[in-house]
Amino acid sequence: MFFPFYFDIRYLLFSLPALLLALFAQWRVQSAYRKYSRIRNMRSITGVEAARVLLRANGLTHVDVQPARGVMSDHYDPRKKVLRLSKGVAQNASVASLGIAAHEVGHAVQDQVDYALFRVRSGLVPVVNLGTWMGMILFFAGVLIQLSGLVWLGIIFFSGSVVFAFVTLPVERDASRRALQMLTAEGLVGTTDVQGVQAVLSAASLTYVAGMAQAVSQLLYFVLLATGMGRRD
Repeated sequence: MFFPFYFDIRYLLFSLPALLLALFAQWRVQSAYRKYSRIRNMRSITGVEAARVLLRANGLTHVDVQPARGVMSDHYDPRKKVLRLSKGVAQNASVASLGIAAHEVGHAVQDQVDYALFRVRSGLVPVVNLGTWMGMILFFAGVLIQLSGLVWLGIIFFSGSVVFAFVTLPVERDASRRALQMLTAEGLVGTTDVQGVQAVLSAASLTYVAGMAQAVSQLLYFVLLATGMGRRD
């Protein structure tokens, strides 16, 4: 009998390291955000004010800045050309707010300059959303009916999430690099502020490393199961 991964102790061996890394990354992000959201930045400028300064400096006055619901839900929407900032970032004149707002402006700049990996990631979003969902269905359907071809088809669909994770990491790191450059060029940060911004952005980057590790470990486990199933056939 061929059981899904949740009955298999090997799944823990594959997933546990990535899970621990994800938990550590989440702790680092929350810790850095909590610390530097309490430290006022040198210019006493809020996240929304910083975003508008940086957008204007890069000729992106057509990009609107809007509120986002939730905590640390900040993002840039390339389809609508809108930068959305959470309340804690938009209204807080903290070091953390500077880093997060500048990071999202970094994505807007990537969009403006037609940064290749940003375009690739944006194009992958709908494909990966559908592919991951379909991949899981096909994989487990293949497992249940013992059809290895269907299992491998599910793996192929699911592998899109791994490609997305590998593309996302350099895109996010590039946005952080641009953020630091822009903040420095516009004189929005002092020496202490830079250290805090780097700490916040570095912690956020680790979450993408963890996401990539989780996607890879999941894919490798699926491949292991499919290979074992093929040998049985």
